[in-house]
Amino acid sequence: MRKTTFLLIACLFFTGNSCTKQPKEPECVIKTQVPARPEGQTDVLQLTAAPMPVVRVAFIGLGMRGPGAVERMTHIDGVEIVALCDVEQKNTEKVNKMLEERGFPKAPEFYGDTSVWRKVTALPNVDLIYVATNWQSHVTIGVQAMKDGKHVAIEVPAAMTLDEIWALINTSEQTRKHCMQLENCVYDFFELTTLNMVQQGLLGEIIHGEGAYIHGLQPFWDSYWDDWRMKFNKEHRGDVYPTHGLGPVCQAMNIHRGDKLNFLVSVDTRPVGNPAFLKEKRGEEAKEFRNGDHTTTLIRTEKGKSILIEHNVTSPRPYSRMYQLTGTKGFANKYPAPGYALDKGEIDPAVAANHENLNAHSFLPEDVRKALMQQYKHPVAKDIEEQAKQVGGHGGMDFIMDYRLIYCLQKGLPLDMDVYDLAEWCSLVPLTEISLDNHSAPVEIPDFTRGGWDKLKGLTFAE
Repeated sequence: MRKTTFLLIACLFFTGNSCTKQPKEPECVIKTQVPARPEGQTDVLQLTAAPMPVVRVAFIGLGMRGPGAVERMTHIDGVEIVALCDVEQKNTEKVNKMLEERGFPKAPEFYGDTSVWRKVTALPNVDLIYVATNWQSHVTIGVQAMKDGKHVAIEVPAAMTLDEIWALINTSEQTRKHCMQLENCVYDFFELTTLNMVQQGLLGEIIHGEGAYIHGLQPFWDSYWDDWRMKFNKEHRGDVYPTHGLGPVCQAMNIHRGDKLNFLVSVDTRPVGNPAFLKEKRGEEAKEFRNGDHTTTLIRTEKGKSILIEHNVTSPRPYSRMYQLTGTKGFANKYPAPGYALDKGEIDPAVAANHENLNAHSFLPEDVRKALMQQYKHPVAKDIEEQAKQVGGHGGMDFIMDYRLIYCLQKGLPLDMDVYDLAEWCSLVPLTEISLDNHSAPVEIPDFTRGGWDKLKGLTFAE
């Protein structure tokens, strides 16, 4: 059994006599501990900071995601780009050239080694540190940035272990600085519109959700600096990239805003695709490769709802984040094609009377779907949809994410996502590994709010 942090193992679910009680019973679940909140600290639910009409942003990590973020920020009024940082000088120079072409002044460059970022977090003229480095350095940079008096926005997943998650929570609570995960998929147009439908009651109560990250990465494996992403998959098992699929579902279910994640169970296939890739493309024998090709995780919430999350980055499947919501009055589905089904109005009684007709209950017609999406367009999307589509970034959702981050900082509003969202969505990385290493035993998901999960009544985007 692998050594884990903050764990008390009550029993293994599939060893000895079978467990007959509900999975929430402690004798059937690998328990996790919630460390006591440091004395003098309080939660950061609905955290606000003093308005800042001009937000001075420093970027750390300019490899794959960073340059696009810098370019998007040049389209937002009231943003100053004050520092560019990367291990490699060519990356900072390339981004500075883009700034000049966009009519912006060059920003000071920091480069040369993996610790040069420390000079950036210490700068006095920075309000926000935007972190787009490899996963393993996210928390070290994020914690120090907050201690240095900066707000921080961190690419996904923002944290990979329970220790890292608690470090971000504790530091945000201590410093009263925002710590937001840069989860762009919650801002995609379908997800925003569907969230508005849920909040307006169109789909009834959401009782089940599904999400995924299914994306063959074979063309991209060699693009990661120092091969950091492949190395992580070699050394770890589980859903190592869960936030794109989990985030939008958690928002629709008001997680830590009236409900909470209670426990998960994870299963996986054996590793085939990535070891074969390494042998064919690099001539490497990966006999100790840990992560399976396909990982499936089931979650149950305090209010009795369920979530299915999948991860697969090696199979020849079309890209999919799944994103399905099952409600008591309706159903939403994004992949492979967007659609909605409602509990009335679309079933011909004569057709429905034939119980063998598998098409009796189907998606709404395309024209009806489009009309619904127009009617329920989220207020955030209404404001900046056209600009977002022009600026781009995964079809515009990246720009909406950056725009909302800056907007809330400028207005002194709570951010759309807080450090507890970060914690919950990232927690699948370590917790699925624990489940898999213990014969798919159920694992408790900590209450990262330390008792505050029911304090807020629903998710709101501040205006």
